[in-house]
Amino acid sequence: MKYVVTLKDRTYEVEVEHGEAMILDEYEVKAPAAAAPATAPVAAAPAAAAAPVAAAPAAGAVDGTPVTAPLPGNVLSVKVSQGAAVKEGDVLLLIEAMKMENEVTAPCDGTVKQISVTTGQMVATGDTLVII
Repeated sequence: MKYVVTLKDRTYEVEVEHGEAMILDEYEVKAPAAAAPATAPVAAAPAAAAAPVAAAPAAGAVDGTPVTAPLPGNVLSVKVSQGAAVKEGDVLLLIEAMKMENEVTAPCDGTVKQISVTTGQMVATGDTLVII
């Protein structure tokens, strides 16, 4: 079995098989300093209804900076709401892919104009998640 372990700002990919462990990869964690305290108390529980939810249809084109999904996965939680002010690097939402939680962060300062996904929704690489 493969595991991802984070210790003291270092992440290790470890494979354990027949009682033996082997480190496959090691890298430094890059997380925004402001987001660390905010994400700690949040419990990421899987959605009870696993059925995909359709994205909110846009009544008209919304101008702004689109934030797209960097990888396919399941939206675990949306950390912002429409109208919220965000700074570059703030965590907007969490996507689960291959049993790992991936933070999607704001690429720039601004105000959240539209949220196009909901918790439990499956997304593909390149899908628009949020418009800032």
